[in-house]
Amino acid sequence: MPLGRIFASRSTLVVVVVTACAVVGVRAWFHRRFRSVMARKATNAASRRPSRRAKETEDEASDDWRRSSEVGGLAVVALAPAALWFAARGGADNVGGATSTLVCVVISILAYWMTMRLIPFVAAKTLSRNMFGKDLNKRGTRRGETRVPESAGLACGGAYAMALTMQQLFQRLVRVAFGQSAGSAESWAVESNSALACVGYMVFLGFVDDVLDLPWRAKIVSPGFAALPLLLSYGGATTVLVPSPVRAMFNFPADVRSIDIGALYMVYMWLLVVFCSNSINIHAGLNGLEAGQSLIIAGAVLLLNVMALTSDPSDEPITAGAHLFSISLVLPFIATTLALLRHNWYPSKVFVGDTYTYFAGMTLGVAGTLGHFSETLLLFFFPQVLNFLYSTPQLFKFVHCPRHRLPIFDPKTGLLHPSKATETRYNMNLVNLFLRLFGPCTERALCVRLLVFQASSCAAAFGARHVLTGVWK
Repeated sequence: MPLGRIFASRSTLVVVVVTACAVVGVRAWFHRRFRSVMARKATNAASRRPSRRAKETEDEASDDWRRSSEVGGLAVVALAPAALWFAARGGADNVGGATSTLVCVVISILAYWMTMRLIPFVAAKTLSRNMFGKDLNKRGTRRGETRVPESAGLACGGAYAMALTMQQLFQRLVRVAFGQSAGSAESWAVESNSALACVGYMVFLGFVDDVLDLPWRAKIVSPGFAALPLLLSYGGATTVLVPSPVRAMFNFPADVRSIDIGALYMVYMWLLVVFCSNSINIHAGLNGLEAGQSLIIAGAVLLLNVMALTSDPSDEPITAGAHLFSISLVLPFIATTLALLRHNWYPSKVFVGDTYTYFAGMTLGVAGTLGHFSETLLLFFFPQVLNFLYSTPQLFKFVHCPRHRLPIFDPKTGLLHPSKATETRYNMNLVNLFLRLFGPCTERALCVRLLVFQASSCAAAFGARHVLTGVWK
């Protein structure tokens, strides 16, 4: 039996994916178990002379265990819907698409392993260069005085770039093996290189921001230059479907359902990518919030692509190619983000820095743009849109905007309270708004509430997409 037919077998593909996930899960369990046993031995060895260090070791072991288990729950939330949909619909009938997806899964697992190895290395290097911060949401406690390494997102960006490069090589081999046209392979390579250029530029910009602390004007404008490789290499259609109410309002002919807006579509793409790049950076400030929201959005993007491929499993580039390419961008991103969350979830051992927030926003923006579902992507970003609109008076200096708009931590109770920009105005972002609406809470509880809101928004986006299909367009 040819190799492609084996990979195309639905049951075989599902078994391979499930087995790979099981191997990663079992390895992570043994790793956590080993860390727990070693920490217990260290604690027992120090029990004869109780010390602060022994207590810290015990706390670190407990934090590692809780962090790993809670990140595992986030991984299930992000990946389970796409996996269950794929299994329920019987997998993909497209042989080349199934093989490409399998290659992407394997490379993503390698990207996870690579990121897990790079983060401690990057953390040690940044600490040695005095690139660290102190957790302001734990001020007045022992954890608030701990030096936390910055720019851990650099490890994610490096692993992601290597994963995309490896993937481009194997995708070319796969397409040649299945006899697809040379133009198809070249088109994939052009889009992959443009995506890599955009993401690489944003990783560089984010790291420069972490080192030099760029002003807000530069932060907002710079992603526009990073998006240029995407626009210059874009060779897709510039037509948009006209909503049914608009067609009826302006008396469009019955056979006209779309119009070519030309350069305006490119401007729209540019604005979307710039917004995505900045929105993750603005909606931040809690342990695990930046990476957590990015993981949930990426999981929604993955589910949307899987639903599209299994519903219309054709070989046409306009239907399958765009969604396959979007999957090839988002799967390695999910893998690197999960590895980062293993270190950044509450209580955080590293800070993601602007390096990660810019990297995450650009990656999701490119995946949605080249996957041709930019409208749905905006629905996934509803909390970020809401946060941006609510923050506009402060971002544009109509209201005083301090350098940090973080909540106020009460060391006596361990709860966060909304902070004020002036004596009469609270800081205007979702983090403080949730504290005002639902009352003071711990940092972990606040982050979970915001991530639940993010997941609910993504679920509502799927519902809106389903209800409006055939009605709005």
